[in-house]
Amino acid sequence: MNQYDLVVIGSGPAGRRAAIQAAKLEKKVLVIEKGTRVGGVSVHTGTIPSKTLRETALNLTGWRERGFYGRSYRVKQEINADDLRRRLLITLDHEVEVLEHQFSRNRVQQMRGKAQFIDKNTIEIEKEDGEILRVGATSVLLAIGTKPYRPSHIPFDNDAIIDSDEILAIKELPRSMIVIGAGVIGIEYATIFSALDTAVTVVEPRDTMLDFIDKEIVEDFAYQLRDRNMKLIFGQTVEKVERDPGTKCRVTLQNGRVLTAEMVLFAAGRVGATDSINLSAAGLEADSRGRLKVDPETFQTAVPNIYAAGDVVGFPSLASTSMEQGRIAARHAVGAPASDPPQYFPYGIYAVPEISTCGLTEEEVQKRGIPYECGIAHFRETSRGHIMGLDSGLLKMIFSLKTRRLLGVHIVGEGATELVHIGQAVLNLKGTVEYFVENTFNYPTLAEAYKIAGLDAWNRMGELKFEKMEKKAAE
Repeated sequence: MNQYDLVVIGSGPAGRRAAIQAAKLEKKVLVIEKGTRVGGVSVHTGTIPSKTLRETALNLTGWRERGFYGRSYRVKQEINADDLRRRLLITLDHEVEVLEHQFSRNRVQQMRGKAQFIDKNTIEIEKEDGEILRVGATSVLLAIGTKPYRPSHIPFDNDAIIDSDEILAIKELPRSMIVIGAGVIGIEYATIFSALDTAVTVVEPRDTMLDFIDKEIVEDFAYQLRDRNMKLIFGQTVEKVERDPGTKCRVTLQNGRVLTAEMVLFAAGRVGATDSINLSAAGLEADSRGRLKVDPETFQTAVPNIYAAGDVVGFPSLASTSMEQGRIAARHAVGAPASDPPQYFPYGIYAVPEISTCGLTEEEVQKRGIPYECGIAHFRETSRGHIMGLDSGLLKMIFSLKTRRLLGVHIVGEGATELVHIGQAVLNLKGTVEYFVENTFNYPTLAEAYKIAGLDAWNRMGELKFEKMEKKAAE
């Protein structure tokens, strides 16, 4: 039986980063992947496919140019499912090729097959050809990700009633769609298909959506969605989903309302893919959603030599944070020093429009009792926004009145997931409002919105800014 310093189960963002990190520390590493190709959910059904689908939809529909040429503008008049898949397959092939090369050059060993625990130090692998073998592991990292939650009362048929994994294989673009669940995945796909001119209705049992995002940003986002005729139904649970003999699906809500559409996408949560790895043999137990509890600094489970990272440990379930979790876990697992996870990291929601945020929301600042002021910039206030034909987009920054430090940055609009990193850097370096007021930004750029928002906040701070200027002059 081969012995490894670290066995990584799963090759998604957390698994790949962990394996490469351990290999760079000259440890013997094995990655076990049950799929036919490496990459995990992120590459094959999650992050990369959904973002590629978004980019393809925006390009083919001419979405970004409609501010100038009108809502009827199209790059391609008739768009079908094959048009969307063509770019997707090219992108996925490239991602897999890059990952294979990274594993190869770092001497990371790979094995295809289904893994399960025999005990906390022994993993059994059932290979594709039926061969079964065992490997020993000093440490194990579980990076097994999640799969769509599929409740028994939803009659999934892999055709018209589907989950977020199956949506990538649809045969035709629906004229109408009902999305059940207004979480990140549901909202991303709902807005992407809306951009493709599908009539979309979103149903969410909670009274709000995206609760971890600043409320003002969510309100602006919801306004933009309703403005393009998307229906958002909050505070209603789904009682029944059924498919008519014809081409329609019927969704019955708690209040008796009946909705009809050509397709239903159920995107109300995901569960950890822990049901097939025999956790009990290793002394572990998952929660009701299949997730594992870990130490938030080391990502160590209740069993000292077993770690878990990525979506299987729950929120925030981002590819970016999963990579960092995997790297930190790998260093701890092989006995190397590791820094603490960063205090502030960005969230990115690749809807249409994008949302990105870093730091404290206005609601969190209020809850902590911190005196604060906000600065806001609309993208239409920037020259770059005029050039791009933007009539929407908002950047909001929150500053402490006492220290003038940036507390949070929140963006909705074109390029939000790229722009947020400026605010992230200032946050982590404990920068103040003066950074945005006194610095020069390229012109014309959307990044100029930072200066506009900074000046807005600085002007609102009243006498505090003059005290700062007098002190600086005296020095």
